[in-house]
Amino acid sequence: MSPVRRLAFVAGARPNFMKVAPIIAEMERRGNTAPRAFLVHTGQHYDRDMSEVFFEDLQLRRPDVFLGVGSASHAEQTAKVMIAFEKLCVDERPDGVVVVGDVNSTVAAALVAVKLGIPTAHVEAGLRSFDRTMPEEINRIVTDAIADLLFTTCEEADANLLREGVASSKIHLVGNVMIDSLLRQRARARSSKILADLGLAHGSAPARPYGVLTLHRPSNVDASDRLAGILDAVGKVASRIPIVFPIHPRTMKQAEAFGLAERLRPRERGETPTEGLVVTGPLGYHDFVRLVADARLVLTDSGGIQEETTILGVSCLTLRDNTERGITVTEGTNTLVGTDPARIVAAAEAALDAPSAHGRMPRLWDGRAAARIVDVLVRELGGP
Repeated sequence: MSPVRRLAFVAGARPNFMKVAPIIAEMERRGNTAPRAFLVHTGQHYDRDMSEVFFEDLQLRRPDVFLGVGSASHAEQTAKVMIAFEKLCVDERPDGVVVVGDVNSTVAAALVAVKLGIPTAHVEAGLRSFDRTMPEEINRIVTDAIADLLFTTCEEADANLLREGVASSKIHLVGNVMIDSLLRQRARARSSKILADLGLAHGSAPARPYGVLTLHRPSNVDASDRLAGILDAVGKVASRIPIVFPIHPRTMKQAEAFGLAERLRPRERGETPTEGLVVTGPLGYHDFVRLVADARLVLTDSGGIQEETTILGVSCLTLRDNTERGITVTEGTNTLVGTDPARIVAAAEAALDAPSAHGRMPRLWDGRAAARIVDVLVRELGGP
């Protein structure tokens, strides 16, 4: 391959920004000994609360290109990214493309790059839930099948790729860049005033135990019975400790459509007293990390939060029947509880009655994943 001079990093959703930020920072730190990065924001998450504030919190420079694809069905959104990104690649002629995670922007950009003959790397490769009803699982499988370099977070991901017939020479175990971002920003997150804003703080420490809820997956929020059941279960848990719910715009939209919005009225910052289910809008990265770090319990259907709670030592109940991040169950603080309301309540009660969770740090989740990724990019694709 010819030497790489510029790499296009493609991000479209909040977790993507957390993954590209430490890699770009590492490339910029190395100066002219590493390729130059330019950042492409597809606009899959396009409002300020869901994307722009993350650039500020993660100290990530503004995107060089904004494609502005917006919201749509899976097929339409993927197609829009492909059309816009192909034009960008033809005009800008990047020497390599780096995609991250498992959103529609990931698979769309990878397909374009590979068909144009551009070397392509996938960060967070090899994760599998083995549930092909999940759109993200299809995105993961397709991206891993076509990418040239596959950066994995754990040995389990390596084994998944090898089982699917991926050449071992493509696979690079580097650790978890999400944890790079968490460790890099943790000190700044401690200065967040979110606990005081929500009436949960006494001085700089939590005034009382509380939990956190995140909910956004279509399988949980697109069916009225499923969403109502989860909210009923969380309501019972919230009768014991306050549960803070930074609500995703998609979840709020579906709640309104199902007539459930009345119980999800966002609470204004500073509004007291704090009790029951405390609904807020989406939070910035520092606010959210502070909120999770001091929580007694987290209930979530997110992937990344399963990893963050493992590092932070916070009990995590995953409201899904499966997870692509199995290491957080075997090594960390995560428990799969599904979506049955009675099971959610029972698991939450058990977690609250138990001592604080303590998991093991998975190998290479040490804040140096970005450095290992850049080492491989320079070695495999060529330096400037």
